[in-house]
Amino acid sequence: MSPWSKSLSLSGRRILAACVRQHYSLTTELIQNMDKKATWDRFYTENSSRTPTFKNFEWFFGFNSVQDIIMPLIQTLSRPDALLRVLDMGCGTSALGPSIYRHSPLPVCVTCADISPVAVRLMQEHIRAKAIQPHNPSSQLEFLELDCMHLDKHFGLSSVDIIVDKGTTDALLRSREGKGKAGLVLKQCLKVLRGSGSLLQFSDEDPDARLLWLETEAQDPGVMRADVGVQEVGELRGVCYYCYQVTPQPVVSK
Repeated sequence: MSPWSKSLSLSGRRILAACVRQHYSLTTELIQNMDKKATWDRFYTENSSRTPTFKNFEWFFGFNSVQDIIMPLIQTLSRPDALLRVLDMGCGTSALGPSIYRHSPLPVCVTCADISPVAVRLMQEHIRAKAIQPHNPSSQLEFLELDCMHLDKHFGLSSVDIIVDKGTTDALLRSREGKGKAGLVLKQCLKVLRGSGSLLQFSDEDPDARLLWLETEAQDPGVMRADVGVQEVGELRGVCYYCYQVTPQPVVSK
C-alpha cells in the first residue's frame, strides 16, 4: 500500500470514529460520498434532530487550537483602506468563522460558505439567536450556500485574503469520486486569492502525501503557481494535525 492510500484509509477511519463518538449515523457508505450535497444535508438534518438545542459540530478541532496560526496571519495582511476578506470554506456548523469575526481586532468580512443549505440555515438561526458581536465594530459576518468548486461565481478574481479549509479538502479526497473535485477546489482557491493571500488547509494528512498532492495540483505552467508550506498544529486524541499554507505566486511569462 502506498503512503497516500494508507493515509487516506487511516483518516477515513478517524472520521468514522469521531462520528460514532458523537452518536451520528455517518456510515462508511456516507463517508465515501462526502463530495455530495445530499450527504451533508442528511448529516446536518440528523445531527440537529438529535439535540434539543443547537451545538456546533467541529471536524478535527475548534478555533482555540488554531487561533495562533490564523490571527497572526490576519495581522500581517491588514489593509488600512478595506476589510480583510476571510472565507471559511465548507464551514458546516463549525464555530470557526464566527470566532474569527468575534476575536479579530482588525476589521474583517468573514464569509462562512457550505454546499449544504441545512448547515447554512442552522448557523444563520444560531447567530441570530446568540446575537454574536464582533471585536471590531466594522467587521461583517455572512453565511452562504455555495459549491466550492465554483468560488469564482461569487468572489471576484484576486479578492479574498484568507481561505480557511478545515477538513473540506480531506472530505473530498476521501470520497469515492472526490479526488478530481478536490483539485478543482484548490484551483478555485488560487483564482480568488489575492497575491498576498493564503489558503490554510487543516488536516491530519501526513506531509509526505499532502505536500506532494498540493505541489502538483497548484502548478499550471503559464496559468498559476503557488508556494506550499506546512507546520504542525499539534496532537489531539493521539492524532497529529497539520496546517498546509498555500500562497499564490506571480506567473512568469516566457
